[in-house]
Amino acid sequence: MADFLLELLSEEIPARMQTRAREDLARLFSEQIGGAGLRPEAIETFATPRRLALIARGLPLETEPVREERRGPRVDAPAQAIEGFLKSTGLRRDQLEERDDKKGRVLFAVVERPGRPTAEVLAEAIPAVVRAFPWPKSMRWGAASASTESLRWVRPLQGIVALLGEEIVEFEIGGVRSGAATVGHRFHHPGTITIGSVNDYAEKLRACHVIVDQDERETIIRDAAAQAVAKAGLALVPDEGLVAENAGLTEWPVPILGGFDSAFLDVPREVIQLTMRTNQKYFACTDRDGTLAPNFVCVANIEAVDGGGAIAAGNQKVLAARLSDAKFFWEQDLAVPLEQQAAKLGQIVFHEKLGTVAQRVERMALLVDVLAPAIPALDVAGARRAARLAKADLVSGMVGEFPELQGVMGGYYALRQGEAPEVAEAIEAHYRPLGPHDSCPHEAVSVAVALAEKIDTLAGFFGVDERPTGSKDPYALRRAALAAIRLILENNLRISLSTLFPAAARLFRDQGFDVADAEQALADFFADRLKVQQREAGVRHDLIDAVFALGGEDDLVRLIGRVTALQSFVETKEGGDLLTGYKRAANILKREDWAGEPLRGAPPYAPEPEEAALIAAIDAAEPKAAAAVAAEDFEGAMAALASLRAPVDAFFDKVTVNDPDPIRRETRLALLARMREAVHRVADFSRIEG
Repeated sequence: MADFLLELLSEEIPARMQTRAREDLARLFSEQIGGAGLRPEAIETFATPRRLALIARGLPLETEPVREERRGPRVDAPAQAIEGFLKSTGLRRDQLEERDDKKGRVLFAVVERPGRPTAEVLAEAIPAVVRAFPWPKSMRWGAASASTESLRWVRPLQGIVALLGEEIVEFEIGGVRSGAATVGHRFHHPGTITIGSVNDYAEKLRACHVIVDQDERETIIRDAAAQAVAKAGLALVPDEGLVAENAGLTEWPVPILGGFDSAFLDVPREVIQLTMRTNQKYFACTDRDGTLAPNFVCVANIEAVDGGGAIAAGNQKVLAARLSDAKFFWEQDLAVPLEQQAAKLGQIVFHEKLGTVAQRVERMALLVDVLAPAIPALDVAGARRAARLAKADLVSGMVGEFPELQGVMGGYYALRQGEAPEVAEAIEAHYRPLGPHDSCPHEAVSVAVALAEKIDTLAGFFGVDERPTGSKDPYALRRAALAAIRLILENNLRISLSTLFPAAARLFRDQGFDVADAEQALADFFADRLKVQQREAGVRHDLIDAVFALGGEDDLVRLIGRVTALQSFVETKEGGDLLTGYKRAANILKREDWAGEPLRGAPPYAPEPEEAALIAAIDAAEPKAAAAVAAEDFEGAMAALASLRAPVDAFFDKVTVNDPDPIRRETRLALLARMREAVHRVADFSRIEG
């Protein structure tokens, strides 16, 4: 057994491609050698800006012999079919075996492949891996690049290390021969290093200022950056994405603390952090109280003799220029009132079928009026104004530079320009929640504008038949629906969806789509999204179906209250027993193909005691359950149904439903139908599993 080392040395690999490249290298390598029967004990992959490496542990020095049997056509098959089979196997006709089969005499090919040296397999596999590598972007280089057949790689390939144990695996790719030589750090050790085997690979590179393990580089960045800011009495703003990106940009990471002019702190915090993160890959710092500090941490790829002072100074100059641009945009945008900016929204097309952004914000303002009765203490005028200004920052210079800040900048501009705080907050929050872990607005004006924005999006795109299909959802309508559901449920909004959806659809009357179709499709879509959201929250899917099956429920708060109560009930002994009795009754009715009316009043004969007891129990429970449902006391409705458990059990123990007397039989089936009807006032128990 031996370990195999592969290193592909190149010019800089973009940090964003490195994680996927490691996964692809392991996958393609396993596929290529797996065809020859090689299965390593383990595969490890590594990436730095200049190299992609793989270690395959525990490979045998020779593959096992392979005996393969392939079934071919019948002996009397047309000559063309037999010739095709011979061609695919590489055998002659006299090398095929004839065997008896249920379809007659059939030809079989028996191919025996002797074992091969693993080095030979690897010498064929690696070039195939390199040529098939799925880089998102790749290039050709040198004189050979004139041909489309030339090698493509993410950046020019400069060297290959391929060692099985201590022996070089010989092959060539695009004029680059495999060997045992690589290079160290570009500045600290640009010379050649000879690798002896897997065992000394990482340590020899470390001695030459290259840390090949990306996870170790991330740990160094995370820990050293935190230590650097702690010495200055500061705290680091956590950013794991930035940790990974800097690890992908450096082979010998050295975090360095720098600073900038505190005058820039007049610019909104989000702008400063985004400028540092996006443009410079810097970490932000805060004071102990969480206030943004005029400092940053950059990650150098060199251990400077002056401790990083010159590097920090150079980065400070670059950052000062970036922040000066941001400050310019901020001041220019502040000089233009949001109302004046909003007037330009008529020049921006929201969607070719749905008009301009100006039309969109006007619809949002009108939807605020529709939502107002469901949102307690809503300042309707303030919400309308927030809706009409919500998208104004789209034409600002800052959002043009940083699209990620749309909404956020609008909130800042509104506050600085004298808008009411709740209006500014609603502008900032109207895109939220952006995902399951994003915070949900709770202030009345913010809730109204955020919900209006989501409903307008959904009604519009459903109306013009731009609906999600399969895995495709180009307008993020699933996310919009889930966000709307969260806004409704987390704020306990008593909204009738059957009123809201038509009102939203009517605002698109100029688009000429089928409003009724859009309303129904949107209602069904909301139901599906609600089921998804509740399943992810731990609610059983069958209980959701049991409540949805009743139909006619368009109040999400009431619907979820019913589902929650049902889940609590069926997990009790009373609930489980009643479910068993219900299913027994439902099965009897189904088997008998019962289509009659439920029993009303007394039976036309003297009922047996258990039969009379069940009738009395239903007479008592049915109105109680109905009243509790009407009062939205779903726990009370379940408690009323629980009183049926014992009478139902006793009825099935003592009473024969399929009595020889047809009158008794029909009456008892009608009684079971009434019991089913009573239960269905709360949920369709036939949908509940168990």
